[in-house]
Amino acid sequence: MNTITEHMSTDHKQCDDIFAALETDVTEGRWEAAERAMREFAGAMRTHFAMEEEILFPAFEAATGNSMGPTVVMRSEHVQMREILKELDDALAQRAPADFAGIADTLNIMLQQHNMKEEGILYPMTDRVLANTREEVLDAMSKLAPCAEINP
Repeated sequence: MNTITEHMSTDHKQCDDIFAALETDVTEGRWEAAERAMREFAGAMRTHFAMEEEILFPAFEAATGNSMGPTVVMRSEHVQMREILKELDDALAQRAPADFAGIADTLNIMLQQHNMKEEGILYPMTDRVLANTREEVLDAMSKLAPCAEINP
């Protein structure tokens, strides 16, 4: 059986892989490839956030009766990451590799910390709390498709 933890951790890895390719493209001065990778990364991140904010978090909050717990922190971090994504896109548009690298480092640190909290705490909690509706939640999350436009 696929768990929420497995599904979302796999999605984290896919986002990380796209981000790594984006950083490589910028480092090597492949600007057009970097722009494509940025669109792909921003779309993947938007989809990931949507899976959580539109489906997983509301289901968890409804099941626990608590909307002031860990999901509040995760949503707040999503807001911060969306802002950093905009800064990253701006640095890319300006062809500013040093600025891009600094912003990318900030985002990478934030992503790793965020993902550790989700994978180590929140997702296992959702697997327990949503045990009876897990398949429905996974199915709903799987139906979201990434958007190709940059509008983080």
